[in-house]
Amino acid sequence: MTEQSTDERTRIRAAMDRLLAGRPTASDGALTVVALAAEAGVHRMALQKRHADLKREFYERIRTETKQLPESEKRLRKTVSDLKETVAAQKAEIAVLRHQVTQLALANAVLTRQRREAVKPPEEVRDNIVPLHPTGG
Repeated sequence: MTEQSTDERTRIRAAMDRLLAGRPTASDGALTVVALAAEAGVHRMALQKRHADLKREFYERIRTETKQLPESEKRLRKTVSDLKETVAAQKAEIAVLRHQVTQLALANAVLTRQRREAVKPPEEVRDNIVPLHPTGG
């Protein structure tokens, strides 16, 4: 590990301690990776790439020390909840639409039959009809 990396890790751990204690000096004090990066004076991508283990440690400490969920997890849970509501609404809509399709198919069948019966020639006229092209038989 390079000296720069060791220095970053030390600053990140010190920033974690300040944020978790509620004493931020260089950030808004939120329990987020963005605030941690600002507090430590490192680019947030450093936490994502070079120090991912410290990011995970930060989230774990948030859970254990503050009994809170990290902001990213709260957002994900909200998204999941919203998506579940959307899926439930869509399932209900699909059920209604399926019922409507069935009803429309039945109505179509009734109307088709009524039309056929309306254009049928009366019985006495049918007896007088002779096909022009007799069918094989």
